[in-house]
Amino acid sequence: MGILSGKTALITGAARGIGRAIAVKFASEGADVAFTVRKISKTEEDALAEISAFGTKVRMYVADASDFKSAEETATKVKEEFGRIDVLVNNAGITMDTLLLRMTEEQWDKVVNTNLKSAFNYIHAVIPVMMRQRSGSIVSLSSVVGESGNAGQANYAASKAGIIALSKSVAKEMGPRGIRSNCLAPGYIVSDMTSALPEAVREEWIKTIPMRRGGTVEEVANAALFLASDLSSYISGQVLNVCGAMHC
Repeated sequence: MGILSGKTALITGAARGIGRAIAVKFASEGADVAFTVRKISKTEEDALAEISAFGTKVRMYVADASDFKSAEETATKVKEEFGRIDVLVNNAGITMDTLLLRMTEEQWDKVVNTNLKSAFNYIHAVIPVMMRQRSGSIVSLSSVVGESGNAGQANYAASKAGIIALSKSVAKEMGPRGIRSNCLAPGYIVSDMTSALPEAVREEWIKTIPMRRGGTVEEVANAALFLASDLSSYISGQVLNVCGAMHC
């Protein structure tokens, strides 16, 4: 029996990286898992197989997290198929880094819509379900740059700062209904996204981390498990940095 046995988790953007690691961790701890992807290819099929390996109920939904109607429809399907939604993980996110003076309106809008609007969309969609249950845990992925800012990432940092404010507001509004809302703020995490950076950039980044290494997606998933589960039953409205003391 895992610590999420009997619970259903909905995770956005779980085909790869942190989202996939969270989905695998939750399934290994007994959760039924519904997760969203933008498209279906071998990567998504491999993720489905890996998450399904623990014998819990797992379903994959093709959905655009930045689309309000799509989020509502997906949440409705999950409720109909699983019967409940105990945990929401807002993980969907992208980067389109460039200096502010070079940033286009499209680059701003796409990052903010994918990262921040998607979190609003899914929180709005699952809140009625959780209110009827009088329980639920919402875990939204922010970033340390949402707390500190970062040159060349104005759109990304703004979206991640918005997630923090959104999460804290939800915690205050929904606390009386038994619903918790928290953020994870990863630092430098070794993933497909960070591996695409030039090696010189990655080496300089490592030097700013007191633990002198990047984190793993599994370490972020462990933190997500804590916030999703009853182990954190009196924790809400908080930001948990997973950054090796990079930001503290």
